[in-house]
Parts: sequence; C-alpha cells; structure tokens
Amino acid sequence: MNRIILNQTSYHGEGAVSAVVEEVHSRHFRKAFVCADPDLIRFGVTKHVTDLLDKDGLPYEVYSKIKANPTIQNVTEGVEAFKASKADFIIAIGGGSAMDTAKAIGIIAANPEFADVVSLEGVAPTKNPCVPIFAVPTTAGTAAEVTINYVITDVEKSRKFVCVDPHDIPVVAFVDPVMMMSMPKGLTAATGMDALTHAIEGYITKAAWEMTDMFHLKAIEIISKNLRASVSGDPEGRKQMALAQYIAGMGFSNVGLGLVHSMAHTLGAKYDTPHGVANAILLPTVMEWNAPATGEKYRDIAKAMGVEGTEKMSQEEYRKAACQAVAKLAKDVGIPSDLKAIVKEEDLDFLCQSAYVDACFPGNPRETTVEDIRALFLKLL
Repeated sequence: MNRIILNQTSYHGEGAVSAVVEEVHSRHFRKAFVCADPDLIRFGVTKHVTDLLDKDGLPYEVYSKIKANPTIQNVTEGVEAFKASKADFIIAIGGGSAMDTAKAIGIIAANPEFADVVSLEGVAPTKNPCVPIFAVPTTAGTAAEVTINYVITDVEKSRKFVCVDPHDIPVVAFVDPVMMMSMPKGLTAATGMDALTHAIEGYITKAAWEMTDMFHLKAIEIISKNLRASVSGDPEGRKQMALAQYIAGMGFSNVGLGLVHSMAHTLGAKYDTPHGVANAILLPTVMEWNAPATGEKYRDIAKAMGVEGTEKMSQEEYRKAACQAVAKLAKDVGIPSDLKAIVKEEDLDFLCQSAYVDACFPGNPRETTVEDIRALFLKLL
C-alpha cells in the first residue's frame, strides 16, 4: 500500500500570496503568528504578506529568532512566544528554516508532551494536527511547504535530527515566484540544487512508486531546463523553479530520500554548511556510488536532464551520462566540486556515524556501510 499526503490547498503563480486574506477569513482564523527569518524582515520580503494583513486589519505578531539551520532553542523560544501571542494560526514566510521552525512550534503547541523537541525525532507518535500553518516559500528548493518533514539542529551534540509527521504539513501553501525574485545568485543555485537532489533521491529511493516517479521526473526536467536561467535572474526561470521544487516535494515527502541527505545533514550540523550547497557537492559522487542499485532509472534521469541519445546507450554509458549532467549543472551555477574547504579529516568518524544513523539513510537504494560513507567523504577531499 502507498500513501500520498499533500496540502489541503495550494496556490501557484504570480500573485498567489494575495489569497492569504481570503483563506484566513474562510477558515475563521483571528490572529497570525508570523515566522520569518530576520533577513527577510530587514529586506522587506515579509511585507508582501504583512501588508495584506495590515490592509485587512488582521492582527499578527512576528517571531524572527530563526537560524539558517534552526535549533532546539529557536523552537522552544518560539513555542513560548506563540503561546504568549494568543494566535490561532501560523504564517511561515521563508525557506526551509522558517518553515521547519514553524512546524516544530505548531506540533509542540498542539502536542505539549513533546516539549523537549528531541522526542520528535524520527516518526513521533503525535496525536493532534499541529497549529494550522500557511506556508509562503521565498526560496525554490526545500519544498517544506508541501512536506511532512522538518529538520532541527541539536547544537550541543553537533547533529541534525529529522522529524517525519503527517500532522505537520501546512494546510495551505502560497507558491508565489514574486516572493523569490530577491534571492541572490548563490542562494538560488544552492536551493535549486537542493530541489534537484530531492527529485533524484526521491526517484531512486527504495519506496519510490509510479505516482512519485511521475513527480520526480517532471521536476528533474524543469530544473535542468531552468536553473541556469534562474540563477542569472531570469523571471521566467525563477517562476519555473518555484513550480519544480514544489512538484519534487509532492514526491519525496511521501517516499523519503537517501544517502546524499544523510551526509548533508551531518555537514550542516557540524559546520553550519548551507543545506543546498552540501547536497549539490555530494550528489554526483553519491549518484555514482548508488548506480549499481538503480536498474534503468539513470537512463530516465539522463533523458530528463536533456542528454540526447540515451535510448542507444549502454547501462554504463547512461549511468555515467546522468552523473555527468548533474555535475555539469552544479558547476555551471557555481557550486564547489569538493569538500576541501568544509570538512576536517579528523571529524570523519563523527560525520560518518552521524550520516549512518540519519533518518534519511534507510531509503538509500544501495546497501552502504560506515566505511563506504568514509570512502565517499574522502573522495571529495
């Protein structure tokens, strides 16, 4: 049996955020708790939404104590701020960091027995849906607005933990490319490669099936055609990337990911490496490792990436072509090709063990040991 969980409602395209007020009234909400990272507030991005609330006279409070890799402290302080606000729903504005923080706050507010945050790791047996969340993404990558996952950093233990909970999915998503137009090139590239990683890992993960395959292949196709243009600032490219990352989220949220994400999580926790950058560096190398366990799927990936003549290629040729197409895209958008500037060799034991126990690891298509993970890290040093 397979399961698909998506938002109750999602709006797409320019002007999607204009539906926020209508949705507030139709659901009879009274006050919003707005989660947004401080940079988005400083640069006026959140005003696209808060101005709508102001114009309609809808009350709200803003919580901005959110880090790029949100921490347990961000969440616990957010829970207290939410309680004090007397709000009855959350608006999460930002990338994965703001949305992950909002999800954790919403889950704990509705399920106070999980107040220590760490108890939410893995598949937590929460009983109640989280506080209703409206999700407004400002990056084209994480797809947190349509997923049942969130990731929190335990700073004391230098580790990230993944939480998977159908109760945390935002009730409404507003995927408006206008909210993404101010992304700088580096962030556009990193988040776009994050979306590609979601699509590729979701396509080859153990739990993949026909419906999610459809989502993932289409996402790969749109990303390969539009990420370069999006990074250069092309409005149509950014519009297409907004769609592609959401489509990828529709898939991977329901079937899981794999080794790239488990290795990237440990880099983010240990070195605060941006998640999309870590994924992008790791993806081609881990793809090569996983190739023997993917059947003919790399032919489909290569074709979706725009490689010509895949139907005439041998298995070895199309697998190589898929990996090379991904590596070239990463290079073209300015992603580093190795981990030399990030990883310290003396940390490898910790990094490998952390990746091995990460919640994304079991979905990897190829059986992998701690020593295999070490070899992959060393290959990139």
